[in-house]
Amino acid sequence: MSQNSKLRVVFMGTPEFAVTILDAIVQSQHEVVGVVTVADKPAGRGQQLRESAVKIYAKDKGFPILQPEKLKDEAFHADLKALNADLFVVVAFRMLPEIVWAMPPKGTINLHASLLPKYRGAAPINWAIINGEKTTGVTTFFINQVIDTGAVIAQETVEISESTNAEELHDTLMHLGAQLTVKTLNDIANNCVQSLPQDENLAKELPHAPKIFKQDCKIDWSQTAQEIHNKIRGLSPYPAAWCTLHNEKKNETLSFKLYRSHIVEEKPNSPALLKHAEGILFPCQDAFICISELQPEGKRRMNFKEFLAGNKLEDFKLEV
Repeated sequence: MSQNSKLRVVFMGTPEFAVTILDAIVQSQHEVVGVVTVADKPAGRGQQLRESAVKIYAKDKGFPILQPEKLKDEAFHADLKALNADLFVVVAFRMLPEIVWAMPPKGTINLHASLLPKYRGAAPINWAIINGEKTTGVTTFFINQVIDTGAVIAQETVEISESTNAEELHDTLMHLGAQLTVKTLNDIANNCVQSLPQDENLAKELPHAPKIFKQDCKIDWSQTAQEIHNKIRGLSPYPAAWCTLHNEKKNETLSFKLYRSHIVEEKPNSPALLKHAEGILFPCQDAFICISELQPEGKRRMNFKEFLAGNKLEDFKLEV
């Protein structure tokens, strides 16, 4: 890349995932001229205002920061325009109105944690694992009127192992995405991008990645061991798969979050929970799920040995 092909970039994002991409841009030869992130929000017991991870990073670097309550606010548009950016980069932010994404002369790009048009939506990392995918990746694309549907610029692929959980895949895609975003900026700066429209007919047949709610995380023990194992690792550590167990001795039903599992290929012959050298065996349709990390309601996350040290497994009955 020639020395003068440097882009003036406004970055828009919120969580830690976005910080890694922003930092990669800062380390490149491109110039970050401003950062847009969500307004500070009350959080925790004291309801004190909490700043986004992106804002904390941007403050430390001394970047101009915009925190619009409404993205259609004319004052925000004026402030944004005054930054005189060539390009906007969006990572894990809100859906932008056209007046914003169409503003910079070189367009607005987004980094998405899937191989578009597969897994459009809010939770692509989780759904790729839940659905048992063997590969996924990251995509850079130009934003248009409909979320996650713009022309694809570049993609990188990674493998998903049988034990990969959402946290591990998140971190892998975060670093891969940082590299791909900088490469995309270099290509845009050098006018050598050849973006391709997404195939909308194909997209209709591919899985999506909608937002995940608590009820979506409940384990259905009538499913296969593979389906349940995929769900547990696809939701670990957040928002976490869960189930309920009835403590017959105390006559109370408690919810349990499940974090780490593997399959034990043995056909259950009763609904009872069983002790195993590597965890607690939960019976399902065709085999056992061995849980090695869990969190009882009202308690901290723990390994199975800590749980069994304070509880008798025979007191608990699996609720289906």
